[in-house]
Amino acid sequence: MTSREIVRRAVEFADPPRTPVHYCNRDFEHSDTAGTGWAPAAGFVPSEPGMTEWGYVWQSLDRTMGQPHVHPLADWAAVESYRPPEPHGPGRLDHLPAFLDANRDRYTVCGIGISGFNCAMFMRGVEQFLMDLHLDRAKAERVLDMVFEVENAIIEQLAPYPLDSVKFGDDWGSQDGLMVNPQVWREVFKPRYAEQYELIHRQGKHVWLHTCGDVWEIIPDLLEIGLDILELLQPDLFGIERLAQEFGGQACFCCSVDHQRRACHGSREEIFDYARRLRANLGAFHGGFIAYIEDYASLGMSEQNYQWIREAFHQG
Repeated sequence: MTSREIVRRAVEFADPPRTPVHYCNRDFEHSDTAGTGWAPAAGFVPSEPGMTEWGYVWQSLDRTMGQPHVHPLADWAAVESYRPPEPHGPGRLDHLPAFLDANRDRYTVCGIGISGFNCAMFMRGVEQFLMDLHLDRAKAERVLDMVFEVENAIIEQLAPYPLDSVKFGDDWGSQDGLMVNPQVWREVFKPRYAEQYELIHRQGKHVWLHTCGDVWEIIPDLLEIGLDILELLQPDLFGIERLAQEFGGQACFCCSVDHQRRACHGSREEIFDYARRLRANLGAFHGGFIAYIEDYASLGMSEQNYQWIREAFHQG
């Protein structure tokens, strides 16, 4: 059985023969998944280091990905002249045929990248965008519509390609709840997500969402609109057993050994026990679990801990 078939069985609750493994940032030859994304348009030249096609600029002061420090719509007067990336720009998807050919036995994922809510915050500025949602929603929705129109146009172009899933990166949670009122989320964001998910499902592809923090309050909504794979890297915020009891068998969970509390500083025994609990609880529905492995040296993970995590998950 190929890696692709094993992952699909996990996602579709069809009795995979083992736990599939998703590698994030190294050792991809051991991953059951293979990922790519949409490329910058041919000829795009950033005007300064770290600038994206959206116009926000990354700054990193350590070994992490950093944070945006330039927001192109911080001054609302700029909105009239602002032009988002052209989704049909030349070269966006030229790499996909070779990618699919090289990974025909793996479960293939096309990432939209930093998407939706996060992208809009980076364009407007985090504090300003959050204020807009409550004080001037028309502004927030105008920025969001720019983002979702580009994303949806990219998704529509993926239709001819036999990818297995489309993945979004949209962090919604703080340590103790959503960054916005759940009712605001349902009014503003849920319909936009639902439209995206329908586009993807019409193509026969799975929907994969990475989101960090405590997003418990919107998990039922995400399931309602058709989310297939929910990537949560801080399972301790929810409780593994609680996640399985409330939502197991309704979506496939892609989870790591909790990055904040176990992965970086846990003992071998703690790591192996945590991996066992993830498999035993979330994967107890004829599937429903994908193991997530990431080298988090930037947050203090030792090479030894990284290798223990690999060993623990590959045993399953």
